[in-house]
Amino acid sequence: MTKLVIFDLDGTLLDTLKDLADACNHALEMCGCPHRTLDEYRHLIGGGVTKLLRHALPSEKQSDEMVQKMRSYFLPYYRENICVSTRPYDGIEGLLETLSDAGVKLAIASNKFQTGTETLAENLLGRFEFIKVLGQREGCPVKPDPQIIRDVMTEIPDLKPEEVVYCGDSDVDMMTGHNAGIRSIGVSWGFRGKEELQACNPWIVVDSPAEIADAILK
Repeated sequence: MTKLVIFDLDGTLLDTLKDLADACNHALEMCGCPHRTLDEYRHLIGGGVTKLLRHALPSEKQSDEMVQKMRSYFLPYYRENICVSTRPYDGIEGLLETLSDAGVKLAIASNKFQTGTETLAENLLGRFEFIKVLGQREGCPVKPDPQIIRDVMTEIPDLKPEEVVYCGDSDVDMMTGHNAGIRSIGVSWGFRGKEELQACNPWIVVDSPAEIADAILK
């Protein structure tokens, strides 16, 4: 029996692509660098802010100094515009309601910075009860390190790994679940696609949120 479902945020629960891309392109422009396309951002997002900013820069400018300069423009812009285009994917709210009604606990574990993760969860998914909402925090390694999953799991006493599922849209998410010793569900509607997910040997790959409920509650 599944007692806890942990979700990635960007590309899994919420379509954050355009707002992230706009913020990063703003930072690139302020640093005198060319913009990236939305399709490029699909492969740049997922490893946390530092990796996003470094990889968005032209290869010859990917210095620590330039990343910090990018960050000084990216974070204020993104915090101000975090919910302009971002929305839950179709069917997500129904999925969360179905799982909650069935007594399954919900949580979020993201590589997005902590305050951004909390803001989006509260503003767009605030009617749902998450036992833990975790993003990237100082001193905690980013996914695919499993520490963030373990931190969530401590919220339920005597929870067994086989009672937990992690849902995400990228290879990083699938590796995180594997590293934590729990089942992973790959979602094909996010930023990456089925081929990348299936290469990581997840428990299942789904094409709609309803399929997650079917798999967990059957």
